[in-house]
Amino acid sequence: MDNNRLFIFDTTLRDGEQVPGCQLNTVEKIQVAKQLEALGVDVIEAGFPVSSPGDFNSVIEISKAVTWPTICALTRAVQKDIDVAAEALKYAKHKRIHTGIGTSPSHIKYKFNSTPEEIIERAVAAVKYAKRYVEDVEFYAEDAGRTDNEYLARVIDAVCKAGATVCNIPDTTGFRTPYEYGEKIKYLYEHVDAFAAGRAILSTHCHNDLGMATANTVAGVLNGARQVEVTINGIGERAGNTSLEEVAMIFKTHPDLGIHTNINTQKIYPTSRMVSSLMNMPVQPNKAIVGRNAFAHSSGIHQDGVLKNVSTYEIMDPKEVGIDDNAIVLTARSGRAALKHRLSVLGVELEQEKLDKIYEEFLKLADKKKEINDDDVLMLAGADRSDNHHIKLDYLQVTSGVGVRSVASLGLNIAGELFEAAATGNGPVDAAISALKQIIKRNMTLKEFTIQAISKGSDDVGKVHMQVEYNNQLYYGFGANTDIIAASVEAYIDCINKFKTPSAL
Repeated sequence: MDNNRLFIFDTTLRDGEQVPGCQLNTVEKIQVAKQLEALGVDVIEAGFPVSSPGDFNSVIEISKAVTWPTICALTRAVQKDIDVAAEALKYAKHKRIHTGIGTSPSHIKYKFNSTPEEIIERAVAAVKYAKRYVEDVEFYAEDAGRTDNEYLARVIDAVCKAGATVCNIPDTTGFRTPYEYGEKIKYLYEHVDAFAAGRAILSTHCHNDLGMATANTVAGVLNGARQVEVTINGIGERAGNTSLEEVAMIFKTHPDLGIHTNINTQKIYPTSRMVSSLMNMPVQPNKAIVGRNAFAHSSGIHQDGVLKNVSTYEIMDPKEVGIDDNAIVLTARSGRAALKHRLSVLGVELEQEKLDKIYEEFLKLADKKKEINDDDVLMLAGADRSDNHHIKLDYLQVTSGVGVRSVASLGLNIAGELFEAAATGNGPVDAAISALKQIIKRNMTLKEFTIQAISKGSDDVGKVHMQVEYNNQLYYGFGANTDIIAASVEAYIDCINKFKTPSAL
């Protein structure tokens, strides 16, 4: 085995999808999985099959759709979990069961009400049981970051002897510093014979609670880990996970470290845009590698330096990550071929009928905007997700100004019947939502309201993310429109359509 080969384990569809409001349907998950395959990831963690019928079905369908990457399914150290995971993986060409248990003192005492010795027994039993179904078994020691190194080594040694092929050392709470995490990986490498002997490999899984996920991951690799568990754009629970694109480009720009991956880095940016669009999760402008400002230079000193020699302030060529300065510009005069090409570059392949439908919407948008960007294109490609909504916005008219109360009138199409209302409010968005509430008579509370403009143009599409509380449950909605008021109403309606009984007024 090439000891300098770093395996990329992508958990965007499992850990990343656990972010509230980022859930995908099976068709969207397959689309992401195919893009991850094109990107060159080695392992795709497709879901947690026992958690829901949707996750179970997604693992099955992804297994059918993807060819060469290993498909991984997560379980607890519970026989039923493992049975269900094995069933979900039955169509995978290369399959892995990822099982494990918490090992830190707090997990052992408070989560499991157990003892260190019993935890080792349960860990070994889970690995042995999973080996009955698959040869490739990964074990995770949850909260390994806060687990004593000596005890952790005992656990890992025991599961390796039971047949684990990969051992995942999660810094579950994102607590460790790079030095501490690197030392933990080094200790395990030196004290568990299976790693030096090549019978198993160490894997990192770092969270970003203190902003150190990527640094900790790199420290782990430099101390012996040969698999990294990452997500596109660094999405994940709480502050997120280690970012795939950051790790890939760190080792590409530092060949002196001697570590190489299978990642086709030119696919990074399109993959980032796809995940951001499908999961309705904006990429922060200053995000490393894929943020819209990652290769932008605004200060005069920097601009002067870049113009004289690009390497003065850029350590990467944008083309290396798939940002093409000479990309085809889409306008109202662009044809279907140009739109289809741009979608293909972004990893979206469409049937002709769907392309024709999107093209009509593209022309309408292009008439409102000077130029269509990648986010606009992906928004159009995903816009049909609302076609089956029970409640749709039929029309919206708003009057507002300085010194006057805003007035909004709107119409909602509910199961083919038109309902109309008008209301005033403190601003156009408040007025529009007040009118909507006159029709949808529910005790709803707006908990979060975020507006994102993709670029700096006044004609740009605005993306609105909303969180609405209803019946003590939170619902997440998304809207996109060149009219930010309309986008806000669409986002609110998107939340309502997700209520358990959306038809009742």
